[in-house]
Amino acid sequence: MGRVVLVTGVAGQLGSETARRLSTDPEVDKVVGVDVLPPRGDLGSVRFVRADIRNPVIARVLAVEDVDTVVHMSVLATPGRVGGRTSMKETNVIGTMQLLAACQRAPDVRRLVLKSSTAVYGASPRDPAIFTEDTEPRRLPRSGYVKDCSEVEGYVRGFGRRRDDVALTVLRCANLLGPRLDTPFAQYLRLPAVPTVLGFDPRVQLLHVDDALEVLHRAAVGTLPGTFNVAGDGVLTLSQLVRRLGRPTVPVPSVGVGAVGQTLRRTAGLDFSGDQLAYLTYGRVVDTTALRERFGYTPKWSTARTLDDFAEAGRVEDAVAAGLTAGCGDG
Repeated sequence: MGRVVLVTGVAGQLGSETARRLSTDPEVDKVVGVDVLPPRGDLGSVRFVRADIRNPVIARVLAVEDVDTVVHMSVLATPGRVGGRTSMKETNVIGTMQLLAACQRAPDVRRLVLKSSTAVYGASPRDPAIFTEDTEPRRLPRSGYVKDCSEVEGYVRGFGRRRDDVALTVLRCANLLGPRLDTPFAQYLRLPAVPTVLGFDPRVQLLHVDDALEVLHRAAVGTLPGTFNVAGDGVLTLSQLVRRLGRPTVPVPSVGVGAVGQTLRRTAGLDFSGDQLAYLTYGRVVDTTALRERFGYTPKWSTARTLDDFAEAGRVEDAVAAGLTAGCGDG
């Protein structure tokens, strides 16, 4: 028999696409998608179960569906989807704890994949030039998404000690961009004028959505345990990145960055946490040697090509919107 895979977070774009791709793999018999909200697009042959991973009912889903592989993608970066930071924290941390407790009691589970983030390394002026998977953050996270990622990874490691028969794969993904992917970083780059921190030009790595999907797919169907940084080759500074997009910048003194973040929350709906603002100040670069040599995958999209693809998609969207506007005016 083939794999039975449960994917959490299928209401999100990356989660739904991961589930769809796995459902077409000949080695996979069945894919079960779980989320509190229904997916926005067609999941194909994926069986959707509307369930909250914070609820013990998730254990019943694992048992009834005979799940042997879990791909956990419900660690949310922004609170908008769940109604606030408190709910986001509960979904990320309490939800993960409940899911892991269910996995611990499920004898058929043999593989767990966690979609994490390079945000676990934080961002500070004391950071090394490059983070490897073994590098500890120079400043422990105190709140927000970074702290959630750190706690979630800690709980996953604890689960691994209790269930050493389960292969654990943790994928620390850099900022994702893609033609249709809507992420906080993509929203930031789409602003008419991009705010930056005066006197700082952070280094940025990007991960194309196609590479992210391929890595998640391989981790789910293969046996590739370990923790892996996942990012495209090459680095751009934020000023290079914004310039290539043809956007103007608005340099803001560091003392005023918090106020800018609050303004963006009110006017543009962007949720800029302190962790994200620190990233836009100091940046972050990770080493991907383990991804290439141990995991066996080299991203097809470099940081520069990922940005170019994102920019081209934006130009097409703008042209379509302009055409629609002109058409309405002609009527």
